[in-house]
Amino acid sequence: MPKTYVTILGKSVKAVAKMRGGGSALPGLVVEKIDPNFIKHTLGQLPHGVVVISGTNGKTTTTKMVVELLEGQGLKVFTNRTGSNFTRGVAAALLGETSLTGKLKADIAVLELDEAHAVNFVRTIHPRFSLILNVMRDQLDRFGEIDATQKMLRQIAINTTDTVVLNREDRRVAEIQKSLTSQKVKFFGLDKLLINQFPTDDTLRGGTTTTTNVNADVVLNRLSVDKAEFIIDSKAQRTNLKLNGIYNVFNAAAALTLVRAIVGEKVDNPKLLKDLSNVTPAFGRGETLLVKGQPLELVLVKNPSGFRLGLKSFDPRNYATMIAINDNYADGRDMSWLWDVDFESLHEKGVSQVSGIRAYDMGLRLKYDEVKIENIDSSITRALKKFIDNNKDKPKRIYCTYTAMLDIRNKLSKITKVEKIS
Repeated sequence: MPKTYVTILGKSVKAVAKMRGGGSALPGLVVEKIDPNFIKHTLGQLPHGVVVISGTNGKTTTTKMVVELLEGQGLKVFTNRTGSNFTRGVAAALLGETSLTGKLKADIAVLELDEAHAVNFVRTIHPRFSLILNVMRDQLDRFGEIDATQKMLRQIAINTTDTVVLNREDRRVAEIQKSLTSQKVKFFGLDKLLINQFPTDDTLRGGTTTTTNVNADVVLNRLSVDKAEFIIDSKAQRTNLKLNGIYNVFNAAAALTLVRAIVGEKVDNPKLLKDLSNVTPAFGRGETLLVKGQPLELVLVKNPSGFRLGLKSFDPRNYATMIAINDNYADGRDMSWLWDVDFESLHEKGVSQVSGIRAYDMGLRLKYDEVKIENIDSSITRALKKFIDNNKDKPKRIYCTYTAMLDIRNKLSKITKVEKIS
């Protein structure tokens, strides 16, 4: 169990940081420096162990789905709900859930982890279950090319002690099975008619779609705007959805597969689907806010696949569009990936506002696709105000990188109700 003084100190730092409006990960960073074993000792109390969810796209919303589905099956779950997926974010989240004596009241931990930080995490804390969603080029300045990302994700699977859940339709993820020995492996997948709607890194670069022939525990069979059909236990199972974006529906297949593996034979499938129908997107991942009587959607983008699927998922007609691109460390410094995104869907209506540190890079990219831009302003404060004022009677949508999204949410919280992520 963690040392009592470490927990007390960490909680004190967390309280001060909250009063000053500081970041969610700062208290975790302090605790890690004082007691490097804080996370290991705290999570070691859990009777059902630790679940790690990683991959390039979809970690935060998939983690939210898994947590809510497990809670519906009767488990008390600890998770790093802020979406801060570095280890210091996990430590900070633990501080909010532990007693002063370091006791964590939970049955299982479900953790979203950044690929690089997950490698170090699983060397000291072996997850019982892991889920690998996909492998895409992302943050080239941190991860290098895609094969390096695959190697990191493979280490997560190798260090898993019970069951690894893999994406059947992503060749690099499916290949991880070959490196496993004692672990059980389960797959989630797509009906063959849907595969072309979910591009892998290979297809984005002009390659052909390749799939494996292995059986999947859960298959996304059909989808529409607000409904999905999954094949589970060889039967078609339908459910309504509140999730926005086709990518989130495929991630739902991943979440269902993982939860079924964790709960085992006692799983209540009808309850799973009912609970899934009530899951809403994680903050900033298709989240909808009400601003001056009109909906405003926030869509996180951080690599070519994610941006392409976002543009494909959301119809630009009748919406005013803003794009905010930052290149801070958490976004990735290398923005060359913007040139791999097809912005043709925005051609007819254009873009009302472009902003962020790399606003003019984004503006140049749109110009090459002949997308009309009404305004460019690198200041998100000025750009957001202008975007709202110039489109008072229209629904709005903002595509934004991670730090731009946090900045926008913070500014919107001053004029409308925004869920606080502590």
